[in-house]
Amino acid sequence: MKKVGAVYAADGRCTFRVWDPLKESMVLKLVSPVEQQLEMQREAHGYFSLELANIDPGTRYFFMPNGEKAFPDPASSFQPEGVHGPSEVVDTGAYLWQDSTWRGLPFQDLVLYELHVGTFTPEGTFEAIIPLLPDLVETGINALELMPVAQFPGDRNWGYDGVYPYAVQDSYGGPLGLKTLVDACHALGIAVFLDVVFNHLGPEGNYLGNFGPFFTNKYKTPWGDALNFDGDWSDGVREYFAGNALFWFEEYHVDGLRLDAIHMVYDNGAVHFWEYTHQQVKLLGQKLGRPLYLTAESDLNSPKVVKDPEMGGYGFDAQWLDDFHHALYVLLDKKGKDRYKDFGKLEQLAKAYKDGFVHSGEYVTFRKRKHGVSSAGVSGEKFVAFNLNHDQVGNRVKGERLSVLVNLDRQKLAAAALLLAPYVPLLFMGEEYGDTAPFYYFISHSDKDLVKAVQQGRKEEFADFGFDIAPPDPVAEQTFQDSKLQWDKRTKGKHHLLLQWHQHLLHLRKQEPILRNFNKNDVLVNLLGNAGLVLHRQSIGGQEHLLCLFNFSEEKTAFNFPVWVENWEKILDSTETQWQEKKGKAVPLPSKVTAGSQMQLPALSVAVYKGQEEIE
Repeated sequence: MKKVGAVYAADGRCTFRVWDPLKESMVLKLVSPVEQQLEMQREAHGYFSLELANIDPGTRYFFMPNGEKAFPDPASSFQPEGVHGPSEVVDTGAYLWQDSTWRGLPFQDLVLYELHVGTFTPEGTFEAIIPLLPDLVETGINALELMPVAQFPGDRNWGYDGVYPYAVQDSYGGPLGLKTLVDACHALGIAVFLDVVFNHLGPEGNYLGNFGPFFTNKYKTPWGDALNFDGDWSDGVREYFAGNALFWFEEYHVDGLRLDAIHMVYDNGAVHFWEYTHQQVKLLGQKLGRPLYLTAESDLNSPKVVKDPEMGGYGFDAQWLDDFHHALYVLLDKKGKDRYKDFGKLEQLAKAYKDGFVHSGEYVTFRKRKHGVSSAGVSGEKFVAFNLNHDQVGNRVKGERLSVLVNLDRQKLAAAALLLAPYVPLLFMGEEYGDTAPFYYFISHSDKDLVKAVQQGRKEEFADFGFDIAPPDPVAEQTFQDSKLQWDKRTKGKHHLLLQWHQHLLHLRKQEPILRNFNKNDVLVNLLGNAGLVLHRQSIGGQEHLLCLFNFSEEKTAFNFPVWVENWEKILDSTETQWQEKKGKAVPLPSKVTAGSQMQLPALSVAVYKGQEEIE
């Protein structure tokens, strides 16, 4: 149960609680249905509380530190009038959950699907997503990952400008809408992850600093002063954010959280904040009887992110693997080298498959220093790999997806390279059918000076990357509308073909036990000259083998089948007629080959052959 904010009881009683250790007093200001001001009682460790009877759900209120200016509740569950308006009391027990039999899914079985609620459907709401869930299930997707839904200013935002970590965005449908979506997902066997931000708050409506020492100038972040996780009075800050993680799991039944930029959380205490949060979440998981997952976006290239705290780690279940994206993308798009100057070699993709981190202590030009340590031996389910995500698309000046940057053959290669990898895959909304709508950066701040600062900042950011055109205006309504998916395309032409290709790959991933073996000792990678590589995956025990053959070049290349398996059988071939946009020109690879045979792998193609060693 939430320890701060307005905690409503079914008998009409409500406890209001707020942390502000440096204030002498705190006043609760009720603004509806009847306006009144009530002195709150001081508790230990900097908290103030007040329990009231005859409080109805929907009651709106502010807190007044030292009885002075009124601010919304830092732990508000709902901000129906936006970031500057009053907070609203929510009856958390009013929703009748239907997922009592839901026990979650094993992390290694997940196929994650990142989406932005506002642009995924024309309506831009939680409930509008529900009718599309069966299509995702049919594709083979079993986990939604929602970009941040914590209350942000206005009704258009990526979500990383949130300022009320406990409140569900009003324009998306608020608390009821999110619960309805999670319930519908669980009914269809879909897990739900939320992207949450514990490294900063947005600029507009950020009143957290008015309630005690939430921030410190001891550390600096790209967003200003860091959150205070290790200084004076930091216990309350740690409880506030760790409690927020528990809140999403317990109150909204979510299955996992993706923590944004964890390297921007600074803590030099004996128990790092991430370790503390890990401990709290694992205890809650035991209580609830289902797995609760924490995944991380990290710029550290360090295995300590996913190591258990007992081994000196943070305890995350997995972390995003940016190096895989960079290594693969530069091989698919000739212009990719301009964006990722430290990538472009087949050996780097091979290392991404075998080890994980590509940069593991080498000098990196982009960083002007050595970066990272080796992740060799770290099991594959500890990494989330992807070809696209909100950053990789949205931080391009034109917001281009891979479908706009490369042709269909290269898109098929990208999908296979990801879904045959020994990692947990993540798709970005629309990727499965090659949606061509851009995904721009957009905001709807009301502060005119802030809007100008964001507009100028985006221009300068892209100028630094060498782009000679200006990005679309992030505050313009059209920028947001242009970013909405074109869902109807998934049934048409090459988009439908690409969707079927993803379905086939995901079905293969589900049916082939080898593709669910994440032990890196059972993963080998060999180069095919300068043309491609062979991703060799084998079963536990090593008797069954899959050879995933990738040719990234525009010329055919030779491959000699190993001799230690007598017969090889084809189970995937991107050159078959069914996978061609123009029918009748395909020359499929042989369905069966014998040991030592040589085969010419066509340009820009992928094939998978399966073999089994004879048991003597």
